[in-house]
Amino acid sequence: MRTKRTIRRAGMTGRTRLLALATGLFAAVALAVPAASAGTAGTPASAASRLAALGDAVLDAGVTGVAWRADPAAGTVVVTADSTVSTAEIAAIERAAGPRAGALRIERATGRLSTQLSGGDAVHTGSTRCSVGFNVVSGSTYYFLTAGHCTSGASTWFANSTGTTAVGTTTATTFPGRDYGLVRYTNPSIPVPGTVGTADITGAANATVGMPVTFRGAVSGVRSGVVISLNNTVNYGGGQVVQGLIRTNICTQPGDSGGALYSGTLAIGILSGGSGSCSGGAGTSYFQPVVPALGAYGVTVY
Repeated sequence: MRTKRTIRRAGMTGRTRLLALATGLFAAVALAVPAASAGTAGTPASAASRLAALGDAVLDAGVTGVAWRADPAAGTVVVTADSTVSTAEIAAIERAAGPRAGALRIERATGRLSTQLSGGDAVHTGSTRCSVGFNVVSGSTYYFLTAGHCTSGASTWFANSTGTTAVGTTTATTFPGRDYGLVRYTNPSIPVPGTVGTADITGAANATVGMPVTFRGAVSGVRSGVVISLNNTVNYGGGQVVQGLIRTNICTQPGDSGGALYSGTLAIGILSGGSGSCSGGAGTSYFQPVVPALGAYGVTVY
């Protein structure tokens, strides 16, 4: 059994500013369609296929600042539009859906949806700062997982904004589509524990709706909440579309990107995007599931 070594893991975020999605402020617009009238008929397979096609239509509409997921029980696709999305753009989504538009359920959210990047006093690469997610290992080589939108275009990471204490180098990036990246530790003087703060992480698991979860980020600190839904797609703009995300009611802020979502001793996700302020307490955040990231890179938590 490896000896846990200790390190204060800060967070990192970067070039793309993020602002907000506050769950408590969600309000369904008048265009919302009651589930009873929007259900899809046919076999479960054909219904799932229709909902998938409807999700593709939302993407094809090319409207940014929206997130969406299928709700098979209601036979709808739930679209959450941030404050930058105009009435005309909502109409464009409905036109793209064509005769399936009745199966859209559209919600409004205040603020602007984007990845959670900003400058700050955490681990840096150039002007980018993001939060470390989970320390992982492959053989005798140690890495940390973070968001792919953090590692994209980044090379060397430092423990300070002045770039005097090197931490590691980017090894792999998966973004857009998914949102995870891998950084290899190169500074042997830096201990790398298998913990998130004081929580010992011993394994990884897939999220389930209603699961109690905890988030730790460089800016927001430790926050608790629950998993609201799975398999969300988010269009951040600029071709940055990410699929398969976990949605929670935890508030996050710029500087938290890549931070760790966990449940007890189990790693669950890596922060992709969310609300821009925790001043009100509640919020909405989207996480890349950690299990696919571990599998893609052949690493494990410890």
